[in-house]
Amino acid sequence: MTTPDVEGLEQLERAVLNEDASLAAALRQFLLIADYAHQEELRTWALKQLEGYEVGEELPRFREVAATLEITLEPRTPGRPRMEDTRKISSHQLPQSVRDRGIGEDAPIRYGGREMEALIAMGWSLEVRPPGSAEYLAEVTDELGNGSTVLSLHWRVHLTSLRQVLDHIRTRLTLFVAEVRAAMPPGQRNPGPDQIDSAAQQAFNITGGDGTTINIVAPSAKATGDSTATATVDEPSQTPPQPWWHRSSVIWSAIAATAAVAGVIATVVVAK
Repeated sequence: MTTPDVEGLEQLERAVLNEDASLAAALRQFLLIADYAHQEELRTWALKQLEGYEVGEELPRFREVAATLEITLEPRTPGRPRMEDTRKISSHQLPQSVRDRGIGEDAPIRYGGREMEALIAMGWSLEVRPPGSAEYLAEVTDELGNGSTVLSLHWRVHLTSLRQVLDHIRTRLTLFVAEVRAAMPPGQRNPGPDQIDSAAQQAFNITGGDGTTINIVAPSAKATGDSTATATVDEPSQTPPQPWWHRSSVIWSAIAATAAVAGVIATVVVAK
């Protein structure tokens, strides 16, 4: 008895290459393919990119983005109006006890794809608070307050960082389609489960275990404790694109097709 081929590759390819369409549509189509192929790890990955990550869950490295550390202060001068002042700081200015908690200049992005797209459409950047920041504001005030009370320690995450995350997801999906196409002989319309497995190994850095279990292997960072975010109006900054890797001419043909539709954005944020 043969295993039926997996349908939906053409729909996924169209959704991935149409950068004017929501990335959520491509992820949902990819989710169907993962289900049809009984690829539980790919299904889990797709759901995380759609729905986001819970606090305390491990994040893929591409969801740890460059961000600017800021503090918001309130002057304590008697008789003067209470006016908040937000300033950029370096992580090296933080008390040693705070730096020991791993607070640096990379911010975790836990949002789902649709949420990120909505924030980009509204033109908002984010203020993302490090885990447990409310617990050590007094220490930050003693170190950096200079007569003022530190009300907030947070990362400023710009729109280019959200675009970077979405672009990484779209590029991974593009690589997956390219790998499946490369594994299919001429005339075959739909891939088989074995071809899906092979493409998953190449496009998502997956290594096979005993032939039945597939584990996604990717650099990751873990954030613990509470992490909250608020949205504020700000303009994004821009930096040169992040490089992608070269596997085969088929992969680069697919990426070139993506660029021909609307252009691939792969930018990172640096502090002003």
